Amino acid sequence: MNLFDLVAELWSYPFMVNAFRAGTIAAVLGGVVGWFMVLRRQSFAGHTLAVVGFPGAAGATLLGIGAAWGYFTFCLAAAVVIAALRWRGRNGFSAESAATGTVQAFLLASGFLFVALYKGFLNGVNALLFGSFLGITSAQVLLLLIVAAAVLAGLAAVGRPLLFASIDPEIAAARGVPVRLLGVVFLLLLGAAAAAASQITGALLVFALLVMPAATARIITARPMAGIALAVLIGVTVTWVGLAIAYYTPYPLGFLVTTLAFAVYLLAHVTRAVATRRLPLRFAR
Repeated sequence: MNLFDLVAELWSYPFMVNAFRAGTIAAVLGGVVGWFMVLRRQSFAGHTLAVVGFPGAAGATLLGIGAAWGYFTFCLAAAVVIAALRWRGRNGFSAESAATGTVQAFLLASGFLFVALYKGFLNGVNALLFGSFLGITSAQVLLLLIVAAAVLAGLAAVGRPLLFASIDPEIAAARGVPVRLLGVVFLLLLGAAAAAASQITGALLVFALLVMPAATARIITARPMAGIALAVLIGVTVTWVGLAIAYYTPYPLGFLVTTLAFAVYLLAHVTRAVATRRLPLRFAR
């Protein structure tokens, strides 16, 4: 079979079409929101908001409703709790590590309680934790699209002051920028993005779409627009390639997406290190 036949086969099944649609939406959303998350050094908060999607999805499954509703409900609720418990440090950024860790531990334990109460197949639990491209419905894709559009619209509305507050919060506050309010709004947007990405990579591997594309883009360029565009491009690419490999192999989607994203991250680091070493040699000549 040639490449065209392989691609045609991928798109011949409705569940794969839905998987590519959902993966693309989650990758675009993760790239944009993740770039601001990395800039604000809130990766731990993003990880926590992703992890708490697991008890949300497990609880929703226990109640017999769609797992997507559990993802979004718990992630947004956790974002509100973290925002309410956060305190500001001397450097102007949120120092919510203790509150974030407490919320994560409690809700993760609640998730395992929901799993113990649920009498179904444990394979569904693995999908919640590590992701799966099987069973993604058109209704889930539509829900992801609506949430992604809302999150990106909200981020576009606060993007410029949020960028200012993320780079230099003290000067931003002196200029009248509502730094604290922007932090709360961003946590809510981050929670929605984490919930969306969790449905593709799983709750434990959401960093594949939230952190690594954005971190890689930050290595390559410091320009905001170029960095965001590059993060989106990396996220979409690793998601599509991961979906294709997962279809033709027995390996889990979350592992493939994470491995591909990590490989790109390492390549960016190596390329930058080589370029940095060659630069003094050029000047010496």
